[in-house]
Amino acid sequence: MALLDHFLTRLIRKGTLTRVDVDGSIRIFGSPEPGFPDVTLRLNDPKAGRDIVLHPRLGFAEAYMDGRISIDDDDIMGLVGLVRGNNPWESGRQLEADGIAKRTRKGVLRHLKQANFRSASKKNVAHHYDLSGALYDLFLDRDRQYSCAYWADTPAGNDAGLSVALDRAQEDKKAHIAAKLHLKPHMKVLDIGCGWGGMALYLHEKCGVDVVGITLSEEQLAVARQRAKDAGVADHVKFELIDYRDMKGEFDRIVSVGMFEHVGVPYYKEFFRRCHNLLKPDGVMLLHTIGRMGGPGATDAFTRKYIFPGGYIPALSEILKGSEPNRLMVTDVEALRLHYGLTTRAWYERCRAQRAEIEALYDARFFRMWSLYLAGATAAFEHGGMLIYQLQYARDRHSLPITRDYMMETEARLRGPA
Repeated sequence: MALLDHFLTRLIRKGTLTRVDVDGSIRIFGSPEPGFPDVTLRLNDPKAGRDIVLHPRLGFAEAYMDGRISIDDDDIMGLVGLVRGNNPWESGRQLEADGIAKRTRKGVLRHLKQANFRSASKKNVAHHYDLSGALYDLFLDRDRQYSCAYWADTPAGNDAGLSVALDRAQEDKKAHIAAKLHLKPHMKVLDIGCGWGGMALYLHEKCGVDVVGITLSEEQLAVARQRAKDAGVADHVKFELIDYRDMKGEFDRIVSVGMFEHVGVPYYKEFFRRCHNLLKPDGVMLLHTIGRMGGPGATDAFTRKYIFPGGYIPALSEILKGSEPNRLMVTDVEALRLHYGLTTRAWYERCRAQRAEIEALYDARFFRMWSLYLAGATAAFEHGGMLIYQLQYARDRHSLPITRDYMMETEARLRGPA
């Protein structure tokens, strides 16, 4: 217990964490401060504290999932936010250079953990995206957009307001992306990592383009195809179960939203080479991905084991290192700093409201795992080093207007009245 208390003393300064031991003893860490929560953590297993100290991310996660620790009011969002808020990415501390040995070790470990071999890609995707469709219906918007929304009009009030406004924010995200693609009727568009088909169907409906969406999730494929059939547009919006490395054809535009996180750094050059060759000479591409504010990093053990095996969040430098050798010029970069934190908060609130239904689909352990995943993601975007990058690429410097006015004009038209 002494080691855990030492760990918490260093970790918590603003806001309070009350630790209640198995024997009922209590210790409080930090001090009350506006904007920081007051959270009570209960140790229900004498070994839980040791596990947290030895493996902070995975040890804590598994102890929480198994009920060996608990939080009053099950406020996992408050606990994760308290820890992250005390240690924000914008810390203001002086920086020290890593030694060559440390840099080499980090580089080797990153390469090993980011390898997303072709043989494992489909399995990794299925681990997350082939979960019950009923689960995603419980917390996503009506179009099942499982990526960062665009909060053009941030709702005032509490987190419940985000949940209500989520559908509009996801519609605005699709408009924001469509505007950057500079689409014209009858163009051919490739959607890499098409999810349940919402973006492809939107682009056809709003912009009059033909779309081919590709995925490695059989569950997503079935839903997307049925949606296109039900809408009577299956001749114009088609979906295929295929790895991007095996895709053939020629397209005016490529869009990829929330898929790049599953590519793996060793394959970035190959990804962009394939995209270059799939684009027409005057083609344009829009890549939407979670990214790191700083340099290269590593996927934490909890996420790697339970949420996104094979997943990795890239630094901007890693993305550009993959695209630069492949004759794709960057024509626009936007960093959405706060939008995903708002999105994951909305998802978290919706999951909390549907707790009984989620536990009926799976069990209480799954619900705690999923809640921790969404709370951790929210804290990473609100206090950690994560954000969203949208990168626009072109093969030809003359393919797009020379000012960004066309984006704003098109987006306003697609969004329509608030």
